[in-house]
Amino acid sequence: MTSVPTPIPSRTQYVLEGIKHRILTGQLTPGQALVETELAAQFGVSKTPVREALKTLAGTGLVVMNQYKGVTVRLVDADMAREVYDVRLLLEPEALRRAVQRGASLDVAREALTRADVATDTAERSLANREFHRALYLPCGNPLLGRMLDEVRDQAALVSAVAWAASPSWEREADEHREILRLALDGDADGAARALHAHIASFVQRAFPQAALEQEGQE
Repeated sequence: MTSVPTPIPSRTQYVLEGIKHRILTGQLTPGQALVETELAAQFGVSKTPVREALKTLAGTGLVVMNQYKGVTVRLVDADMAREVYDVRLLLEPEALRRAVQRGASLDVAREALTRADVATDTAERSLANREFHRALYLPCGNPLLGRMLDEVRDQAALVSAVAWAASPSWEREADEHREILRLALDGDADGAARALHAHIASFVQRAFPQAALEQEGQE
């Protein structure tokens, strides 16, 4: 009996998720070269799904494709942090405010927070924190707003991974997460939105002070 080959789109998705996971958990670091032949061998696929996966990752801003240097994991600097967190500051607190006003369920956020608290490594904690933030903004009642935040979600996680590698601050962030969720569960939409805004702003101030200074100058 001959085996049926896995469809290329499925192989591409498998490779895409695998590379993304390695980037967002710090296994692949900013500036690191991504060689198609090496990745194909690691994932047990041909170069075609790897090439397609890298194109998709370039579209989301996680990797950079250069005619001369090839494909590399995107470098994280103050400019990138400012751009990504500017979008989050503008949209994410408002999305949470609307979710609380709608009386949306925050059970997923509570479960993600629990997973982050019991995580045994940075990668697991990082993934749980991503789910926590997404669970706050996704039930805002505006699918377009949710998709806009989803578009910067991976880049924000890349910034966080770099910042954590330099200066772990997850305990402070966990306390802030608990306070945000408490306010949201109490039905305090404005209070939860303010706490989330302060949480996002304080992170970029600690991790990328130059970006924070430039942001303040624009306000």
